[in-house]
Amino acid sequence: MAAAKKKSLDLSKARILVTNDDGIGADGLVVLEAIARSLSDDVWVVAPELEQSGASHSLTLHMPVRLRKLADKRFAVSGTPTDCVLVAVQEVLPKFGAAKGKKAKPFDIVLSGVNRGSNAGDDVTYSGTIAAAMEGTVLGIPSVALSQQTEDRDSPKWEVAKKYAPKLIAALVKAGWPADTLMNLNFPDIAPAKVKGVHLCPQGKRRVGVALTGRVDMKGRPYYWLGGDRDNTADRPGVDIDLLYKGHVTITPLRLDLTDYKTLEALRPAIKAIK
Repeated sequence: MAAAKKKSLDLSKARILVTNDDGIGADGLVVLEAIARSLSDDVWVVAPELEQSGASHSLTLHMPVRLRKLADKRFAVSGTPTDCVLVAVQEVLPKFGAAKGKKAKPFDIVLSGVNRGSNAGDDVTYSGTIAAAMEGTVLGIPSVALSQQTEDRDSPKWEVAKKYAPKLIAALVKAGWPADTLMNLNFPDIAPAKVKGVHLCPQGKRRVGVALTGRVDMKGRPYYWLGGDRDNTADRPGVDIDLLYKGHVTITPLRLDLTDYKTLEALRPAIKAIK
């Protein structure tokens, strides 16, 4: 007998966890909270106290993590985006989300972002925005990362994410995706009316990686800044970086399983020969 098809999530009744890596005071979090509230009335915000860009999928292991309640269903965490999702699921929801004598309704979906700046290509391995969605996926919760590409960090075009995110999230949830996969959405740095389309596409790679700039302090000691302007040239056409910088909204499914199965099989004879 064929297995019954899993019933799709009704977003209007969903319990949504909103988080980010830019911090609890970030403009992009306000944007994402509005997007979430356009989908459901049951929205919880658990985000870092301070900016955690580049934190990747890291945990705070060598100092205490503190939780601060700001308002009903709104909390700040003194840790990474990964910490935020863990604390939201294991502490915030059981403590603040359950009626007396009843178990709390779990989160139905995690939305992470909207990040100020894209998270395409190599960036996905550094991104705290992606990491929060990864942690949600690890915990069995469908998760979506959202990022707004911007050349002017002081004036991101949030209107693009505002316009496209609600209908894209709804369409993705209706279609469904595997339990070990998260969705990575990127919005281009142009006016909404100029967006050229929405594309499902693979992750690309930048031709030039993260920049490192060396300087000298007032005492003559060298130090370094990581980051700065990036080369936005993709390694091949049709990938997320390529399409995003040509004015397209991009959607890339990312798997938690990083195994290179082709190489794994190719190496079997060489390893089998070792006694």
